[in-house]
Amino acid sequence: TKMATHGVTVKDIPAEVFIPEFAKFLKQLGKIKVPKWVDLVKTGTNRELSPYDPDWYYVRCAAIARHIYMRQGVGIGALRRVYGGSKRRGAKPNAFGLASGSVVRSCTQALESLRLLEKHPDGGRRITSTGRRDLDRIAGQVANNKDASEA
Repeated sequence: TKMATHGVTVKDIPAEVFIPEFAKFLKQLGKIKVPKWVDLVKTGTNRELSPYDPDWYYVRCAAIARHIYMRQGVGIGALRRVYGGSKRRGAKPNAFGLASGSVVRSCTQALESLRLLEKHPDGGRRITSTGRRDLDRIAGQVANNKDASEA
């Protein structure tokens, strides 16, 4: 089925297709100030190593932007739970480990500086109208590329 570019939203595109494209867009924009600690840090207490992908920060920012697009009013604590995972504790049973709050916070602040996110009046963050427009525009481009590759 062919999709028209107008009327395509982020909700129409699968996350595994949209997030890398939006991350590429954020990197090309060149306005996100990547923290100095990006190559040293783990993404959570449940991890042993830092990410192998050198552009992981852009990918996480894109994933956070998409998550907040889908569900407004999400705070740092909720995002820590989203990006957390199973913490392996040796002989003891696995437990849930939260993601790094610093990474999540710096990503949301970077997206706020681009005017993609804003603080929600009831707490947490929400997407701005310009942010919604940018994300939907990328989604439309992704849908177009998908149509072109299928044809």
